[in-house]
Amino acid sequence: MKKQAPFKLLAFVSVLLIVMVGFIYEIKKTIDTPKKYITSKEKSDQEKAEAYVEEMKPKIEEELRKEDIHHFIKSVTFEDKVTINPMGRMIVKGYINDNPNRFYFSADLIYDSNKVDGMSYSEDVGNRFTDWSEYSKEVKDKYIKTAYPDKKEREQYLKDIGE
Repeated sequence: MKKQAPFKLLAFVSVLLIVMVGFIYEIKKTIDTPKKYITSKEKSDQEKAEAYVEEMKPKIEEELRKEDIHHFIKSVTFEDKVTINPMGRMIVKGYINDNPNRFYFSADLIYDSNKVDGMSYSEDVGNRFTDWSEYSKEVKDKYIKTAYPDKKEREQYLKDIGE
């Protein structure tokens, strides 16, 4: 009987090891499976977002041109990257007149809304969209001198707004 005890112990440890390896394998498989599913789903969502943004680019440009009362915009360029934020909105960025450092914008889209759901742009773009007819000449001049202290920049701004 003494010889059987080590055999039983060895058999028990072997079975225990096999069961543990099986559990570890199943846990690893379970952990890996959702990652693969999410990755393929994200890719699918990303592809859908990129296609939707592509068809919405004319509407984004139309929104920008609606704001452009001084006809400053000569060209609109969109970045290739489309971001999907945690709320599911698609964000596309771009710039105006080949100047990504000063004249940039961002458009916010909701899938299948068929409209531009939000738009933001740099201060330089916003200044060029300002309707100065609502302000006195003194207020306008003071703001422009403050916003564009460099004479060359100020002259360019005035040119951009048709003055």
